[in-house]
Amino acid sequence: MGIYSAPNSWSTLQLRLVSALLVITLASCAAPVVLEPMPEHETSRIPFSSPAPEPAIIRSQLASIQYTIQVGAFSTAERAAAYAAGLMRKGLDAYYFIDEDGLSKVRFERFETRQGARRRGSELQALGWIDDFFIAQPVLNRNQIDPQAALRNNLVQTAGRFIGTPYRWGGESARRGFDCSGLTMTVYRLNGLDLPRNSRAQFSSGTPIQRDDLQKGDLVFFATDGLKRVSHVGVYTGGGKFIHAPGQGKRIRVASLSNGYFNRRYMGARRYF
Repeated sequence: MGIYSAPNSWSTLQLRLVSALLVITLASCAAPVVLEPMPEHETSRIPFSSPAPEPAIIRSQLASIQYTIQVGAFSTAERAAAYAAGLMRKGLDAYYFIDEDGLSKVRFERFETRQGARRRGSELQALGWIDDFFIAQPVLNRNQIDPQAALRNNLVQTAGRFIGTPYRWGGESARRGFDCSGLTMTVYRLNGLDLPRNSRAQFSSGTPIQRDDLQKGDLVFFATDGLKRVSHVGVYTGGGKFIHAPGQGKRIRVASLSNGYFNRRYMGARRYF
């Protein structure tokens, strides 16, 4: 009789358990790992960088000056005025200004491209109307986070360069001194906005603004010729003040809207952007 040996029940159980564990392990490796959501208070620990805000765009009712021609660098405003007057007699839309370096210079016309401006400058050189020139590009503060606020400050700062100056206009009003609208036109054009030359045209070009809503860079208008029509204009600087060119024999200065003379003759304000 042969000897029968019963299978070891404990060894069999161990083998089955090992097989089961192997199957579970292989299955878990193949399955995707699911992570539990991080508690809200933990998310603040994760560093991140927010995208920089897009700079706003200045939307103006005035045409922008992309490029213009600049000539001359005069030690006195009178010489620059005479030079601008000569160009105007030739039909060019010229104006002079006091630059940051204290010299008086002349600009004229506006162009959409640098090439167009350079071509026109070369033509005028060939005619003998101008000598050396370069192409200027007024800046509209497009790269500022708040370009409108930057433009307002620039307008006031530009107007401030003329305070105390017996500014003589180099055009039709040369005999009676610098025309008030010539100052505002020049200030705006130096900042890239093609403001009309005449105060009444400036008045009709902008958006009416209530006196309580005035901001820096707005234009304020007055009737100073005895008639109920616009005849004077200045650049509002904030705090109830404005910069203007009073007229012949007077220097560009700061005045107050609350002044009795201007308060009685106030016609309104205009905004262009």
